[in-house]
Amino acid sequence: MATGAGERATGAGEMATGASSIVAAGPRIGRVRAFDPGRGLGEIEGADGARYGFHATAITDGSRRIEVGAAVSFTVAPGHRGRYESWSLVPLPPS
Repeated sequence: MATGAGERATGAGEMATGASSIVAAGPRIGRVRAFDPGRGLGEIEGADGARYGFHATAITDGSRRIEVGAAVSFTVAPGHRGRYESWSLVPLPPS
């Protein structure tokens, strides 16, 4: 999508109309797409294809580490810079 000066495209994790329904949806299931342990930043892709960033402090088992490809349960909440973020990441047992 083309954007003009001062405009930006809305990504899957950005807040838009109907924002309260995204937050109220409850726990979700997804997979860790990327994780940089040095920075503590990662990204989850939900079962619906939407992507959400997260920080290592959101991992509930206290390890602050998670493997790429790991299945997780997570909640979504408004975060920094107008984007939704993943919170309360719970690693799920391998299937």
